[in-house]
Amino acid sequence: MFHKLNDLDGFAVHATDGDIGTVKDFYFDDKQWAIRYFIVETGSWLESRKVLLSPISIKHLDLEKRVLALSIGMDQVKHSPPVDTQLPVSQQYEIDYLSYYGYPFYWGNSGLWGAYASPDMIASGSASPLLQRNDDPKIVETFAAIDSVRRTHGDRHLRSYNEIINYHIQALDGEIGHLQGMLIEEDTWAIRYFIVNTSNWWLGHQVLIAPSWITDISWGDSKVSVDMTQQQIKNAPMYDPDIPFSRQKELSIHMHYGRPGYWEDYVKMKH
Repeated sequence: MFHKLNDLDGFAVHATDGDIGTVKDFYFDDKQWAIRYFIVETGSWLESRKVLLSPISIKHLDLEKRVLALSIGMDQVKHSPPVDTQLPVSQQYEIDYLSYYGYPFYWGNSGLWGAYASPDMIASGSASPLLQRNDDPKIVETFAAIDSVRRTHGDRHLRSYNEIINYHIQALDGEIGHLQGMLIEEDTWAIRYFIVNTSNWWLGHQVLIAPSWITDISWGDSKVSVDMTQQQIKNAPMYDPDIPFSRQKELSIHMHYGRPGYWEDYVKMKH
């Protein structure tokens, strides 16, 4: 099932033993294109502190009641590693965070979620020892070195959803519109498509562009570049958010652009 990511903004977050707070933003991975964390603003019970929650901890998504039900308790959230959302999230923080909850690292393997295709496949405490052992000096040293290089060169891999919304979309022959949202797959929390609003050129026209078709993101210029022409995008199948998004619609989009689908590799990974 697909969801517009901005539809989840403002969802109430319920732990197993009480209310945590409200979803305010999302951190996504701009290398593998997946939602890695929900940024949740807690209520007065935690002095409105912001906390990160991994999709691994989500037990149920209730669209009608606008609730994210978690598999963890309030005390676990309270004592989780604190985060400053005004600063880039370091890999060392992620190591501490994931180890605190007993979740495997999502990097260093072929799956979207490490050795797994989706967070649903990850049972707390069932990860392989190699992925979970952050007490191994060699593992800690390796990721510390990676984190140091990223900091030196400004190579952040986690980005804020609120930061990228309204970025300009640049085709091969000129600007074509702006980023209006993202279409995510609930099973994997993968970002499958960018929702592009081209209303400055064609009134009310929305199209979908897969992240894998992006050639560059200029964070300084607030611009996303794609390797297709304005005409190709103009002639693409329209996206209507009021109509359920099906695999058939996906096929029509991929066929229009002459691009392969992602789902064949995903099916192989699940089996």
